[in-house]
Amino acid sequence: MVKVIGIDPGTKSYDFCGLDDNNLFMDTTIPTEDILKDPELVVKLLKSVMPLDLIVGPSGYGLPLTHISNIDDKKLFLMTLIMSNSKKKENLGLRKVLNVLIKENFNIYFIPGIIHMSTVPNHRKVNKIDMGTADKLCCAALGIFDQARHYNINYDEVSFILVEMGYGFNAIIGVEKGQIVDGIGGTSGSIGFLSLGAIDGEIAYLLNKIDKSTLRQGGLAYIVGDERITPEEFVMKICNERFSLAWEAFIEGIEKGVAQMRISVKKPREILLSGRLCKVKRIYDELSKRLSSLGKVRRIDGFAKVAKEAAQGAALIANGLADGEYKKIVDVMKIKEAKGTLFDHIYLKAMEEIKHKYEV
Repeated sequence: MVKVIGIDPGTKSYDFCGLDDNNLFMDTTIPTEDILKDPELVVKLLKSVMPLDLIVGPSGYGLPLTHISNIDDKKLFLMTLIMSNSKKKENLGLRKVLNVLIKENFNIYFIPGIIHMSTVPNHRKVNKIDMGTADKLCCAALGIFDQARHYNINYDEVSFILVEMGYGFNAIIGVEKGQIVDGIGGTSGSIGFLSLGAIDGEIAYLLNKIDKSTLRQGGLAYIVGDERITPEEFVMKICNERFSLAWEAFIEGIEKGVAQMRISVKKPREILLSGRLCKVKRIYDELSKRLSSLGKVRRIDGFAKVAKEAAQGAALIANGLADGEYKKIVDVMKIKEAKGTLFDHIYLKAMEEIKHKYEV
């Protein structure tokens, strides 16, 4: 028997998915706002279901597979990319949660982001950091599980382009033969519901200093001038001029991103949709129509009702790392072979000072 939990640190909520072999025993969510106020909530939840064989923890930008006992200040920086002169509140509480988890005797592993994966060719990593955070890698793991189950094929026969649309950020990930081969992360692609996506270099120059909070602005909610609007409320107002502007920018951005990923995954079996926004019928219907010329479109069919796709994928990975039934997913994806740092493929002189300061 293998009992594990996967954690997804989302913009809107932290999600927890627990598997006892094949049995779902935890399927819950806690608002990120609550965890910001009291990160001990995570510890209390985990302790309530002990003993656990393994936990895949909230990994941020990710690390090559690392046990919590080996986490130090350098690795915390690499996971959060919060510089010492930044406000801690800008990291969605991740560093706070990590700090309280480090004090406990949990068997927690932190997993890679897309850029750490040896299955992604180095030429696709040039001058990139955000090709997809660790939670997006978890969504890809769920996609591999889902497509293999849907078509009754082996994990190494899986091929798809994943469109992951969270409340804050989007990501588009390419998977071939069960392995991640490319990724467009939330801060390097098209606009999300909250985020501006890739930032124009001239805008970055004019802003002079960009805080983490800036990366979570400029998306649909900001275009329409209502940061508190929900995706469901948004789609009801598309006839309004500003809403129409935001809608077209968002949908066309996804369409362009998938077309771009077709360079890396030339014959995907499917285009899979996941995340908070794909559950909004109007968004799902429009993307299904727009993307149909690029491939068959289907929504990932997970195994939990509450926890988001990333938490479900994290649970599958946790099971595999504990030598459970889903070990083959971990092996096919080559998660254990991930290596390097976020800075290994950046060719900017200005980055050398930061690398020296943080010893990376």
